[in-house]
Amino acid sequence: MEDTEPGKAHAAAEPGPPAPDDESRTGGAGGATKKKKRLRRTRRIALTVLLVLLVPLLTAEAALRVTYMGDPADGTYTRNRDAIWLGHAWVDGRKTDADLAAFARRVRTTGIRDLYVHTGPMEHDGTLPKSLYPRAHWLIDAVHRQLPGVRVQAYLGDVLATESPDGMRLERAATRAAVVDSARQVLDVGYDGVHLDLEPLHSGDRNYLSLLDDVRAVTRARDAQLSVAAHQIDPLPGFHSFWGTVAGHPKWWSQAFFGQVARRVDQVAVMSYDTMQPLESLYGGYVAQQTALALEATPPTTHLLMGLPFYHENRFGHWNHAETVAAAVRGVRLGLSRTDADRERFGVAAYIDFAATEEDWTSYRDGWVR
Repeated sequence: MEDTEPGKAHAAAEPGPPAPDDESRTGGAGGATKKKKRLRRTRRIALTVLLVLLVPLLTAEAALRVTYMGDPADGTYTRNRDAIWLGHAWVDGRKTDADLAAFARRVRTTGIRDLYVHTGPMEHDGTLPKSLYPRAHWLIDAVHRQLPGVRVQAYLGDVLATESPDGMRLERAATRAAVVDSARQVLDVGYDGVHLDLEPLHSGDRNYLSLLDDVRAVTRARDAQLSVAAHQIDPLPGFHSFWGTVAGHPKWWSQAFFGQVARRVDQVAVMSYDTMQPLESLYGGYVAQQTALALEATPPTTHLLMGLPFYHENRFGHWNHAETVAAAVRGVRLGLSRTDADRERFGVAAYIDFAATEEDWTSYRDGWVR
């Protein structure tokens, strides 16, 4: 209703400040102030979140850099218990006598005593087609002849259905029983052991521990080795749970679970590569940390091996300029020096033969074999 009270007409005609609701809608001075306040609040929240994420990360990276400093202890070199992963070409017919002779010349004067030869992959149901390894007899006999004392283990792997609908399901008893049968199958061929690499394997998987118990009963009865490729250990307690929530891929094992695995096998080889570290010094410090954590969790009766990156990729998880054999070897020696310098059942494991360069072999020899 229009105000007609005497004396009010002029006042009503004078322009006054718009109502707050009108001001915000028309972009007046008050609305601009509110927008600025919201923007400042958003920036403060973003900065806080960034600091919450970056400060622990930068602190951890600085700690790795410090871990890489110092000198390894005298005598922290090969114990002649090293290993190397070999590609499938060694058993499917692509490799020849000449190839093996050249390989034998290369490794004869190193500390390599175990060959993890890719003989799978297994089917998702745990079975292993015999057609995959027609030249296994030839390889085993030739290695035993040309490299006395070197063991040939069947490297059996598969993708687990832990992070996708496709893959091997260890929760199925029939699948685990089939894997055990596959282990018997390769031992019947003449392999000196079974090397299992099942990924991605989440920390605390009781079905995996049960499988290891069953396979080891078979290998022990044959006086053969049971070895496994192991995930890295939590760099911080419970980190696998945090990363699993954030990224959907836990990646790490708890140190306790690593110990449970290590007590069930003859050899445990840590896949200490694909670490996301951007600098060589940080990668070396990370390997030193992983070596110390693995030594703490592995009983002295189990043979512990730390992985060396004999391959070259550039992606978020693996920076070729950072993950070098030289840095890994130095990190291994530092971790060994500080934790258990006299550990006898200890070595390094190179991944993988077909991608290795002369520089990789030289770094291994100069840094570790001596």
